Amino acid sequence: MTTHPRHELDEIIHAPVRLSIMAALAAAEKADFRFLRDTIEVSDSLLSKHILTLEEAGYVRVEKTFVGKRARTWLSLTDRGRTAFETYMNVLRRIVEATPRA
Repeated sequence: MTTHPRHELDEIIHAPVRLSIMAALAAAEKADFRFLRDTIEVSDSLLSKHILTLEEAGYVRVEKTFVGKRARTWLSLTDRGRTAFETYMNVLRRIVEATPRA
């Protein structure tokens, strides 16, 4: 029987880049692709790859707009994504705050 909280960690969120994306988006209503890329210090291609994974999981919403002739990509957490992130953070807290049993 697996009782340690680590077994409850969401593997989709658990990758460091995806965790960084989720944390940044949880703190904002929405974020521009370039701002997010610069904030979490990754390349365009790496960010795109991880956003696709989060989008396919239903955690992130991607909106493409145009400002004049320039394409702009906005990212935000879905309700499902926000709930998944809150659950993930609660599991991390349980792991960190757990006291060893003798």
